[in-house]
Amino acid sequence: MPSELPRFTIRVSPDLIKKMGYIAEESGRSINKEIEQLIKAHIAAYEKKNGPINID
Repeated sequence: MPSELPRFTIRVSPDLIKKMGYIAEESGRSINKEIEQLIKAHIAAYEKKNGPINID
């Protein structure tokens, strides 16, 4: 069953993809999940400094 989650495409250099793949493998994650974890950490740090982001 396909995911219902929205897709988001980014353009990055091949070197960054390779390095992210290395980090993801070390963490036991896919590149996609590793990037998702980075986004979550960035949002958490932002909200800790600036307060919660309210979305409707």
